[in-house]
Amino acid sequence: MPKPPASNYTDIGDLGEDLVAQWLESTGWEILHRRFSCRWGEIDIIAQYHDQTATATTANHQNSILAFVEVKTRSAGSWDAGGRNAITLQKQVKLCSTAEKFLAQYPEKADYPCRFDVAIVFSQRLSKKLDGAIVTPESLASLSIAGYELTLLEYIPAAFDATIINE
Repeated sequence: MPKPPASNYTDIGDLGEDLVAQWLESTGWEILHRRFSCRWGEIDIIAQYHDQTATATTANHQNSILAFVEVKTRSAGSWDAGGRNAITLQKQVKLCSTAEKFLAQYPEKADYPCRFDVAIVFSQRLSKKLDGAIVTPESLASLSIAGYELTLLEYIPAAFDATIINE
C-alpha cells in the first residue's frame, strides 16, 4: 500500500511534540524553541523554567533551568519499549552536541543549569466506529486530534547524565 501524499499525512511525532509542549507550558515552562536543528541533530523542544519563589537579588540564571526535551511518540506494540530504547548512547551524544550548538547561538543561556528530559507519548488511532470506550493508561495529559488520541504517559526529567558522554 503506497504512503499517502505528504499533504494528507498526519505526522504523529509532531502531534506528540505538540502535546508535550502544551503540557510543559501548563506546568509553568516557557517553550524557547521547537525542533532546533543543526548538523549534529535535532532537539524536539527546548524549554526554560523560571523559579518564581527565588529572591529578586539572585541572578536570573540561578533561578532558571533549561530542559532539552526528546519526545518519543509510539503506538501499541512498538519494538523499542515505547521509545525508551531509542535513547541510545549515540542519540545522547547527538543531543548533547546539538544542545552545545544551541548554547553557542544563545550565549545568554550558556550559564543556566541544563538537563536532558525524555517524554514518552502513546498514540492510538481513533476508530470511526467506536464500539466501546477507548482504554488508555493513566496519563499526565492527553490530546485528541486528526483522528488520533495521544497520551503523555511519562515525563522523565534528567533522563540521562551528560557527564557519561564526555568520558
